[in-house]
Amino acid sequence: LNFAEFLALYFHLYYLLLCMRRFSGLQIKMKQNQFVSSSARKARKAHFNAPSHIRRKLMSAPLTKDLRNKHGIRSIPIRIDDEVTVTRGHYKGNAGRVMRVYRKKFVIHIDKITREKANGSTVHIGIHPSKVALTKLKMDKDRRAMIERKAAGRARITGLLKGKHTEETISEEKNV
Repeated sequence: LNFAEFLALYFHLYYLLLCMRRFSGLQIKMKQNQFVSSSARKARKAHFNAPSHIRRKLMSAPLTKDLRNKHGIRSIPIRIDDEVTVTRGHYKGNAGRVMRVYRKKFVIHIDKITREKANGSTVHIGIHPSKVALTKLKMDKDRRAMIERKAAGRARITGLLKGKHTEETISEEKNV
């Protein structure tokens, strides 16, 4: 058995394993929760048929590094009047204010990102919220409360995971 034959046999067995997994529903990774499906088909169906109140959370945008350090959170659901910078795609580097959050199409419209149609009218370009970074948040009391609540939970978890363990942290970990 020379090296070329060994390589061919290896790839053939690997291909068979992939086919078995694809057609028999074989799980390579252990499921964490038996009541949550790991089927890609069901996940896509749930995503694209999600109601508006769930799409709001799905349409979260990451914060810039300075805002992340200031507020202690990584991402937040986007809303009108937030200021963003595009981080991916053709319009990368462009900044502007969110004019519309179009939940039906999973996109946002930014005031300075437009194109001209053939008939001469201008239209906003839809950009997915995960492809932008929030540079300035539109604050009100509800949003401030949500940020504080999220940051407190994140700080508690990172506090449990980092540093030396004392009797208090171990007892607190057991209570969680």
